[in-house]
Amino acid sequence: GVTTWQKLQVLYQGILENGDKRTDKWLLVYSPVPIACIFLGYLIILWLGPKLMANRSPVNLKPVLLVYNFSMVCLSAYMCYEFTASSWLAKYSLLCQPVDYSDSPLAMRVMPFTVLIWAFKCQNYVLFCQMFFILRKKNNQLTFLHVYHHATMIFNCWVGIKYVAGGQNFFIGLVNSVVHIVMYLYYGLAALGPGMTRYLWWKRYLTFLQLFQFFLVTGHCTYNLFADCDYPDSINAMQVVYALSLTALFCNFFYQSYLSNKKTEKTC
Repeated sequence: GVTTWQKLQVLYQGILENGDKRTDKWLLVYSPVPIACIFLGYLIILWLGPKLMANRSPVNLKPVLLVYNFSMVCLSAYMCYEFTASSWLAKYSLLCQPVDYSDSPLAMRVMPFTVLIWAFKCQNYVLFCQMFFILRKKNNQLTFLHVYHHATMIFNCWVGIKYVAGGQNFFIGLVNSVVHIVMYLYYGLAALGPGMTRYLWWKRYLTFLQLFQFFLVTGHCTYNLFADCDYPDSINAMQVVYALSLTALFCNFFYQSYLSNKKTEKTC
């Protein structure tokens, strides 16, 4: 009979060969092994970093944070423009859009290139943001929500580029880019120092915007999961489950950060 090892080999070969052929030759795309190594490296940094910084003073990263965050604002704005312009030119549907796997200039602009930059931005945030927290000894910000979201985004982006570099995935990228413009703007202003605190009263609305993003994505993917749309149901199902998990975690974060404190204050 077929052994478990042989079944795993067949499964792994299927993972390698059933992807979008246009992106197979891109760095880190063909096999999940490099991404898995990055994931493990990420976890090692989270575990080892605080230990190495335990007896050291926090590093002043203000100039770095200013350049980094405002650069991400610009990159997010560019991504927002690309997602909007390319999907508009390709006459994409907001409700149901199959993937165009051709090599036409428009198809290559609409997704593979755009998704690649979006994924780079996400991975960039995953790796650098953790280092900033650790070097500044802000370990309290390395919550389960933060680690879960950004660790899983590594695989989420890989799946998008490997299998569905196009189609209705543009909706997620577009919404996410809009949210990131606001988010990095907030972080950039916060990095200017305590003098900006009075102008950052809208933090809770940023959290609400992030939460609203997951509601939109959940609704969009759920609709396409049951609609007659030529888009992989497995990808839609995965995105629904993922978006629901983030919605639950962000709802809890919103409650703990902005609602439970009010109740405590009233009780006191």
